[in-house]
Amino acid sequence: MSHQKILVINTKYRVFGGEDANIVDELKFLKNYFEVDYLEYNNANKIGFFDLIGFLTQSNLASNSKLLTKIKIFEPDIVYIHNTWFKAGLGIFKICKKKNIKILHKIHNYRFDCSRFFLSKNHLKHHQQCPACGIKKESLGIYNKYFSESIIKSILINLFSKKYFQILKSYPIQILVLSEFQKNYIEKLGIENDKISIYSNPIDISIKEFSDYDAESNSVIFAGRLVENKGIEEILKIWNNIDTNNLILEIIGTTEDKINIFKKYNSKKIKFLGQLDNNEVKKKIKTSRAVITATKLFEGQPRVLLEASSYGVPSIYPNFGGMSDFFPTDYLLSFKQFNYEDLEKKISMLHDSKLLSDASKSIKNHIISNYSEDLLFAKFENILKKGENE
Repeated sequence: MSHQKILVINTKYRVFGGEDANIVDELKFLKNYFEVDYLEYNNANKIGFFDLIGFLTQSNLASNSKLLTKIKIFEPDIVYIHNTWFKAGLGIFKICKKKNIKILHKIHNYRFDCSRFFLSKNHLKHHQQCPACGIKKESLGIYNKYFSESIIKSILINLFSKKYFQILKSYPIQILVLSEFQKNYIEKLGIENDKISIYSNPIDISIKEFSDYDAESNSVIFAGRLVENKGIEEILKIWNNIDTNNLILEIIGTTEDKINIFKKYNSKKIKFLGQLDNNEVKKKIKTSRAVITATKLFEGQPRVLLEASSYGVPSIYPNFGGMSDFFPTDYLLSFKQFNYEDLEKKISMLHDSKLLSDASKSIKNHIISNYSEDLLFAKFENILKKGENE
């Protein structure tokens, strides 16, 4: 075990999701090699005006005090920062820099480049729809008050985004991203290449988990938030309108009250299972024929798809935004973004047992070759050395 001490920092979302689950896995992984402590902030409360002011000015006294106390007690060599939005705030970067503590910062999503944060239609030069939040070009602008229905809060968020970018560009931070696509995306925003490293989230790929894949299972899993930008309605429409030949689509996740999809898509071919704990989700995925998503947004590292791959279970997914980086190059079950005829074709391929069995073998080999614990640790060590040389 290394003698280096790592303090992991994260702001927990209001609703536990994939990113929070990734933090749990990463803590477990790092504790195998380093002395690790964890500092958690929580977004359980609503965002107030003074929260935003403190977030923007780096003077969130409660958050900063919490970090300073932890640093004094634990004396970390490295601070590994994950989600800062919004309770942790930007002040934690300033504190670590001032104390000359090495900073790693993992970017899990594309919120840093969200059009809503920049309040500008010009920010969507290459997209009609924001790849981070799904807002459409015509809906942008300060007076739409899309953040908490407040013009003032919307302006503050815009200022925060600019400040955040200044920190990423000017501070001595090693930025960790999840895919080659994400690395290239960030470079185009003006952040130096040598500050960015590809480092995936840990995946449990114990060989014992590679049990025999059942291509005859009648279960297909969708797991995630049941919101419009995840493409759930498109999947449900197709599923209801085609012959699925006894396949059951099992939906895991919660929905907003205003989206009453439970009644709208009530069918013997579809089961809504609600929110399940992480172990139950894993069991469902492990015994399924396939996992499916039709997300309309850029994803960091799609946890449910990678968990499926770790069990040798194939996935249907849109081949954009870097998701193909996590699958073999000859993979046949991805579909063209927003092309729902192509999605329907891929769903029909779920009846081809040989194709699914071949895909399962290909996925297993890809996961073992690219996501083993030894390989991940070697990458992490190289990132730490890279930081030492700067």
